Order: sequence, then C-alpha cells, then structure tokens
Amino acid sequence: MIDINFIPHPLQGMPYGLALDLTVILAIVCWILSVVTREYSWVDRIWPICPGVYCLLVALDTDFGSPRINIMTILVLAWGARLTFNFARKGGFLPGNEDYRWKVMRERLGPVSFQLLNFAFIAPGQLLIVWLFSSPIHQAWSGQDQPLNLLDALAVTLFAVFFIFEAVADEQMWRFQQDKKRRIGAGEPVEQPFITNGLFRYCRHPAYTCEMGMWYVFYLFAVAATGQWVNWTGLGFIALTLIFFGSTRLAESISLSRYPAYRDYQASTPRLIPFSRIGCIG
Repeated sequence: MIDINFIPHPLQGMPYGLALDLTVILAIVCWILSVVTREYSWVDRIWPICPGVYCLLVALDTDFGSPRINIMTILVLAWGARLTFNFARKGGFLPGNEDYRWKVMRERLGPVSFQLLNFAFIAPGQLLIVWLFSSPIHQAWSGQDQPLNLLDALAVTLFAVFFIFEAVADEQMWRFQQDKKRRIGAGEPVEQPFITNGLFRYCRHPAYTCEMGMWYVFYLFAVAATGQWVNWTGLGFIALTLIFFGSTRLAESISLSRYPAYRDYQASTPRLIPFSRIGCIG
C-alpha cells in the first residue's frame, strides 16, 4: 500500500490512512482553485466521487477478498454514480455553476469573513466530513475476518431503501424545476414556486433525510465487523447531520425571502423527519 506520508497521523500505513492523505491534498487543491477561479463549488464536484475512491483503496488492500468490504464499496460506488448523474444534469460541473448558497453567504458575510470560512470549512472542513462519514469501511477492514451476519443484511436493506427514496425525491425535484423553467420561459404563470407534493408532502427535504439515513446505516457495517456499537467512525454521520441542518436552514432562509408563502409550508410540514412535527415552524 502506497503511503504518501503527507502528515503524521495514527492511520499511517493503513489503507484508510492513505485516504486521509488524499483528503488533505484534495482540500489544498480545492482551496487553491476556489481562490484562483472565485468559484466555491469545487468540493461539491468531488463530494460524490471521494467516498468511492476511499472505499476502493481499502478494497484493493484486501485484493477484494473481504465480502463485507466489497459490498460496502459497491453500495458507495452506486451512491456516488447516482449523485454524480444528478449533479451533472443540473450543470454542476460546468464552469461558473457554483451552488447558489455560496453567493448568498458571500453577500451576508462580506469578503473577509467569507474567505476565512472558505479557508477553514468550505474546502478542508467539508472534505474531512466526507472522509469521516466514509470511515466505517476502516472498521470493516480492521475486522475483515468477521463473517457476514444479520446486521450486514439489515444495513444493505436499509441502505437500498434510502437510496431508492432519495432517487425518487431528486427526480421529483428535477421534474418540478424543469416544469417551472418551462413555464417561466413560456410566460406562463407559476402558481406554486416551490415543491410541496410527492415525497415533499412528508418532509421539506426528503433527499437530505435519505442521504443521512444511508450514512447512518453504513455505520452498521462497522458494528457488524467489530461488535463495537460506539467507535470513532460514528463521528461521520454526526458531522453530516450537523452540516445538513445548517444547509437546510440557510436554504430555507433564502426560500422564505423569495416566497413568503414558504412559511405556511414550514408550519405544516416537518423539516427532515416524516410523520412528525419535528422541525415545523410557526
């Protein structure tokens, strides 16, 4: 296994340590690109790619001899392929097509504060979170002699369920936005400027709910491999939850500033947890 030895860390010499070295290099590259191009979606463009690469590094170290690691890698590669497709069709890889939320953040924070955010979080912070929520595969590597069990089966099943529902939510959002653009382009009235039907009847951000769910159950593979219900790789889905709470809060503040009726949607529909009142505002 190649060891870049970019920084000293406890995982040096291990395949997931190589993934950490790669994360540091990518963070530096993304930060430099953001400064040079004045675009801040470089991490967004590699977000769906990195976990699959990290898992492949671990699988390669085992010569694809661990059934659990192979299953985890296949699931993550499928997740990444679907997310990459959805990001690409929205134009995310085209020059200048950065996430609209970064523009809003620049306006709200000012140039100096935003560059501090960029230096500390947008590139390094986000990529560290990606590395963390993918890290249960390191635990699977540590316990690769442990045979597959019922917890693995549960993890595969739940991951697939969340995967399917996220794909449905993204497709519903895509069709809604395309129809909205068509109506605007044709000069037709847009009676409903934001989506509230389909899966969006049950929570305001169903894709995020499913995204978090997939990485929650991904952690179950680490438990299945080691028998430890609590270990450091759980920091990944915790960090992902926090980033999604912050992201949805920002997105909703923007929607509310554009569409006053969005407040009624906030009052009637939970933010992330379906069939509950958690996150309802009003």
